[in-house]
Amino acid sequence: MLALVFSGMLVSGCVTTTDSRFSREADRDKALSSYVQLATAYIRQGNLERARHHLDRALEIDSGDAEALAAMGLVYSYEGEEQLAEESFRKAVSADGSYTRGRVYYGAFLYGQKEYEGARNQFSVASRDTGYRERGGVFYNLGMTEERLDNLEGAEAAYRRAVELTRGEARSLLSLSRVLVEQDNYTEASRYYSRLQTMIQGNTRLTHSAESLYTGIRIARYFGDKDQEASMALLLRNEFPESIEYQQYKVLIANDR
Repeated sequence: MLALVFSGMLVSGCVTTTDSRFSREADRDKALSSYVQLATAYIRQGNLERARHHLDRALEIDSGDAEALAAMGLVYSYEGEEQLAEESFRKAVSADGSYTRGRVYYGAFLYGQKEYEGARNQFSVASRDTGYRERGGVFYNLGMTEERLDNLEGAEAAYRRAVELTRGEARSLLSLSRVLVEQDNYTEASRYYSRLQTMIQGNTRLTHSAESLYTGIRIARYFGDKDQEASMALLLRNEFPESIEYQQYKVLIANDR
């Protein structure tokens, strides 16, 4: 590409003076961005070797680029190199504290390492970025982390925001319903669970999970809706006989006896 550009300049017989420090920096930034975008695409495809190649090139241009460092953290994480992954994620966050995606990556990594306090911190900071397109997902992750820390009130608050920001995404509705049940707030749980039921009935791509069935069973039992409970219990037994939720349901009915 550069050869073609220089050739064109010689043929034209003129030399411009626009190749200043500013234009060189623009070219550098463009190349850096291209390498990171290519690497990210390869990561999505699972081609870590090609991703690493492009990230190495990006980091040669700027060893402190937050996006490149965060993406390299993903590569290390997928390769099982936890220490190197954490190093890259930390460098990314330190290099640019406003790079929200990097914080989300880091939070997810820490969650996977069962370092829930650290994960909560990263998700909490990331959730404040009102311009982040996937903010609803950040609140969902924060809710899961709060649950791991046995903070049901915090989980409820995070899931509520996730529901609001995703306009009632199925997983957020289910998690919020379940957490409300855990807090014995069955009236609120029933309201959100009804929205989930409506979504499942109106979308052939959505089906019940063992978790959603057991949550529905608990709500039906509280309100004395025996037909609904029996219908969901049958589905749970037939579709998920080996699930934890089915075992929990058997304990539930055994205690009643």
